[in-house]
Amino acid sequence: MNVTLQTERQQPAGFNIPFVREMAEITQHMWKNGWDERNGGNVSYLLKEEEVAPYIDIHHVIRTITPAFSVQELAGQYFIVTASGKYFKNVLADPEGNLGVLRVSADGQELEVLWGLNGGANPTSELPTHFMSHIERLKRDPNHRVVMHNHATHVLAMTFIHELDEAKFTKTLWQMCTECVVVFPDGVGIIPWMMPGSNEIGRATAEKMQEYHAVIWPQHGIFGTGTTIDEAFGLIETIEKAAQVYMLVAGHDIRQRITDEQLLALTEQFGVTPRPGIIQSYLGSFRSK
Repeated sequence: MNVTLQTERQQPAGFNIPFVREMAEITQHMWKNGWDERNGGNVSYLLKEEEVAPYIDIHHVIRTITPAFSVQELAGQYFIVTASGKYFKNVLADPEGNLGVLRVSADGQELEVLWGLNGGANPTSELPTHFMSHIERLKRDPNHRVVMHNHATHVLAMTFIHELDEAKFTKTLWQMCTECVVVFPDGVGIIPWMMPGSNEIGRATAEKMQEYHAVIWPQHGIFGTGTTIDEAFGLIETIEKAAQVYMLVAGHDIRQRITDEQLLALTEQFGVTPRPGIIQSYLGSFRSK
């Protein structure tokens, strides 16, 4: 009698590739957190050729895709991205149908599909925002690698009732959890409501990425960046926890809070530099409208 153990069952195609498995697992986490309903959310992960070549034939281009704009700044770079119109809940079961590995052509005019995007799938419709954000973050941090977008529930809710001033929004988040000023001392950027998927929202987001690791799209969601998948996810996760606490206490009488002195002590203890003009500048109420 043949017995197939759980560990011996055939895994989905591509699941043996470390960066594919990492993308499949993180998209599952975001979906389970309720941040990526239906086909919401997108992730792009900058890869090194030496990471890709052992698993994928980099000399075989399956097909090419014309990007929304020329990306000479990223010429020759490799990315794994989520596909357009796909559901994060399905990535674990079918990585090849929901993810794709791309290389930007040498002239920046085409995207070369090297793996995945089966069935004629396209990269995420937010790819312009991802590419523009990668370009800006790489200028400031050569170790940057990840851009992550989702519809973090409480961040989205907070944009309905809190003033959308970056300094005030950041100060409120810092006061919600002790670790916040340490995790994102640069604060959060905020753009006005704009049409998703457009070059315009991509440019506005990328402009904020010159100063911030995280950018909020009001009534929509959040973009987070990092040097690793864990770092980008952890950034969003921390901001979302702070927003959740805010939504729980908003409208209640606040009897105690993290003070400016305590925020400054935290930055000194952990060796981070907070964005200027926030600590000791905003003493507003949690009842923000």
